[in-house]
Amino acid sequence: MFEPKYGDVSVKLDGNVATLEIHRPPHNFFDFNLIHDLADAFEALDQTPECRALMLCSEGKSFCAGANFANRDAQSGEAPARPGENPLYIEGVRLFRCKKPVVAAVQGSAIGGGFGLALVADFRVATADSRFAANFVKLGIHPGFGLTYTLPRLIGVQKASLMFYTGRRIDGKEALEWGLCDQLVEPDDLRNSALALAKEIAEGAPLALLSTRATMRQGLADAVKAQTDHEFKEQSRLFKTEDHREGVKAVSERRPGKFIGK
Repeated sequence: MFEPKYGDVSVKLDGNVATLEIHRPPHNFFDFNLIHDLADAFEALDQTPECRALMLCSEGKSFCAGANFANRDAQSGEAPARPGENPLYIEGVRLFRCKKPVVAAVQGSAIGGGFGLALVADFRVATADSRFAANFVKLGIHPGFGLTYTLPRLIGVQKASLMFYTGRRIDGKEALEWGLCDQLVEPDDLRNSALALAKEIAEGAPLALLSTRATMRQGLADAVKAQTDHEFKEQSRLFKTEDHREGVKAVSERRPGKFIGK
């Protein structure tokens, strides 16, 4: 049975839909503990028969602005991992193994790994003010959180490559046109619209819903696991570069990076 609180994640079951809210305002930066707690909540809801769909949202200005590089030690956590594996990504893969449909209400920014978290969901409801970005090259590192698998699968290789290579931000209108989000609503209607979609999904026969979703996402978690292992290998190498140090500084100072290829 699920609990009402998992670290900074609250859970509320209303009828057949569970609302999970991340409480790290204003930007909801993630770390190992947050993703671990969220994965625990997902797994508990998988074991709760009354729950048929999940709605994921966040408190504050941003859905999730990614990792806080000012606190690098918090990213990997203390969980044991085999060589070549990132404990954070092991927890992320647990999210992809969730058996029940997830609708994300994306307010503000979903950046970097926070963008990857938004793509764990089956559907995304956003506003015109929502922003999506895979800004890793601006930080001097390789994309992560499975984005190099999930993003091309969602919007195609060409548009995904454009986002990866430029690090540009895509607003809600363009996100809808590209298929990054499924509904565009007014900010005041965001959560209600996401909840309405989750409730619509939950109206289906539960066994048929689980079966259909398992077919549609067959192999997804295993593919993300393989991809995050590769992403972590590349990130581990690039974390040591001067360009990464400059990228973190440049992003914090809101200026273009002065990269030297070292």
